[in-house]
Amino acid sequence: MRIHAVHKLYDERLARSTRPFLARGGKVERCLYCMLRTHLCICSSKPDIDSQAAFMLLMYDDEVLKPSNTGRLVADLFKDTFAFIWSRTEPNPDMLALLNDPQWQPYVIFPAEYAVPERVAAEVSAQPDKRPLFILLDGSWAEAKKMFRKSPYLNHLPVLSIDPDKPSRYQVREATKANQLGTAEVAARIVDLYGETKNAEVLDLWFDVFRERYMTGKLNRTLPEANALKDLSECMAGYSVIK
Repeated sequence: MRIHAVHKLYDERLARSTRPFLARGGKVERCLYCMLRTHLCICSSKPDIDSQAAFMLLMYDDEVLKPSNTGRLVADLFKDTFAFIWSRTEPNPDMLALLNDPQWQPYVIFPAEYAVPERVAAEVSAQPDKRPLFILLDGSWAEAKKMFRKSPYLNHLPVLSIDPDKPSRYQVREATKANQLGTAEVAARIVDLYGETKNAEVLDLWFDVFRERYMTGKLNRTLPEANALKDLSECMAGYSVIK
């Protein structure tokens, strides 16, 4: 199994914790990689895709420790995914180097209404010698707004926004507004906007697999026979990158 940036960040963040992380359901025996209950683990079913898109997950403090986090689903699929703990005053040097690396065209993913008009990008328009690096502010809505407002090292970057046409399917945490999406849902909409329609569909289905199994474990239910993994398997049977 591929160990990705979120797995590594989880270990780093856990190692510097001075006390146990007491998330709801913290005593449940979980897979250390997908964070689902062990009997519902999805690690062996992880899809393998090809993509020109890259992601940076800028995670609010203990977000990476939460079993309900969906940012790791993005890293599961997109091999060029980087993950860092957010800091206003002491940003990670590796993160800053990544933002300045000429091979990338960074975009901050956030609602356009919070950015000055001149920063708002209508589409992904990376130069021919660059690949898009989509920066996801991963945390609660209040935390994401704080990261957007208080990250001076992001202020010069274009802001790419989506207008979700459907309510979130994310039932693991309660959103304050119906159109607030989970991190993986946002990433899927961005990938679709970029033009990788099939990869967006795969990420949506991978999100559905996680969501279904998380809720099955949380509510002590039996996994339905017609489950989301079957839909994902059918999708991957005819997989090809559409650009």
